[in-house]
Amino acid sequence: MKSFVYAVLAMLSLMLAVPVSAKAGDPVKIMFVDTGNTGRSITAETIARIHVAATHKAALFISRGLDADPFETSVEMNFQILWSQRGINLSAHRAELMTAQDVKKSDLILTMTGKHKTRIIEAHPDAAYKTFTLVEYANGGSDEIEDAYGKPLEFYQKTLGALDGLVPQAVDKAIAQGAPKKP
Repeated sequence: MKSFVYAVLAMLSLMLAVPVSAKAGDPVKIMFVDTGNTGRSITAETIARIHVAATHKAALFISRGLDADPFETSVEMNFQILWSQRGINLSAHRAELMTAQDVKKSDLILTMTGKHKTRIIEAHPDAAYKTFTLVEYANGGSDEIEDAYGKPLEFYQKTLGALDGLVPQAVDKAIAQGAPKKP
């Protein structure tokens, strides 16, 4: 039953790509960023979409990669396996490279590592106020979401578990506090 609920919520949020319920004002726009946009960031985006659909909150999400490979655009197979166990098919996703427009239009940018955060701030200094690692934003920690690429399925399970806990925390905080304000 749980996988059916995941599937229905994911289908609604991924296909419509709009918030399930709207509140006064514009929904917060969150971009999740990793290296290739084939693992952690698309997983974080999917968890976020499911979370807002399940909790009837308003937010918009995208995921991007800093070094998306135009020849490896599909979701990593181990993540596809884990999502299929939840009844969710991510085979239609294609990795996208982060653009200046993505940075400009996002209210909040959540990266998987400190290196990702640094690269974004170096390229887009005006975005420093709204760029955080996911762990830093969710709970003030300094841990990173390590890249699972090429590692065993168990590592992917660990990564998915970490994202399952952190992403809803970050999304709830962003919705409650609103977009970070430019100093």
